[in-house]
Amino acid sequence: MITTELVFVRHGEAQCNVDGLVGGPRTCTGLTNHGYAQVERAALRLAAEHRDKPFDALYTGPRIRLRQTAEIISQALRLPISTDDRLDGPVHGAADGQPWTEVKTTADGGPHAHPDKPWAAGSDTWNGYLERASRFLRELIDQHEGERVLFAAHGETVIVAHTLLLGIPLGSPSGFTVSHGSITRWQHHLNRLGQRRWMLDHHNGTEHLAALGQEAAS
Repeated sequence: MITTELVFVRHGEAQCNVDGLVGGPRTCTGLTNHGYAQVERAALRLAAEHRDKPFDALYTGPRIRLRQTAEIISQALRLPISTDDRLDGPVHGAADGQPWTEVKTTADGGPHAHPDKPWAAGSDTWNGYLERASRFLRELIDQHEGERVLFAAHGETVIVAHTLLLGIPLGSPSGFTVSHGSITRWQHHLNRLGQRRWMLDHHNGTEHLAALGQEAAS
């Protein structure tokens, strides 16, 4: 039996992604038109689920691209948004708004390359971010036990969920692809013996975005 379910929707393509910039809270300008279309497709898929088995909560962080993503989903599902600063992704410090190529060159790699070192003045460390975000996600899981919870999230939030629920050691050199507009699903199973286990039901689902590729090709 599935008890708790966590569903993560990565925000759609943002202008900072297209421009190759670090889209921190100070400089994020939101989704592109393509990003809006990606989220609208995801929302249609989730709305069909919601009619049969409603979601209980929708969470997002305060960054513009997250709020725009959550607003589209909220309208499609008629589900109120809970915004929490702790879902805002890593702190980028002085890197906010800078080209990622320059930031990575200066830091000798991205945030994951040296997980216990800041990648810019005033930034998080990657492991520090994972620890902080994992604690908050655990609090939300405990708070919503037995419910279906939806997140309009950063790709990093999906990685936090995997790190927490798979028990991945901090500083692991491996990672996960998380595409714009993708859907990832975790389910907490309870069997007849009273044993509980988290199962990754689906990672980085993009089937609902296939038509966008066809439209672009036509």
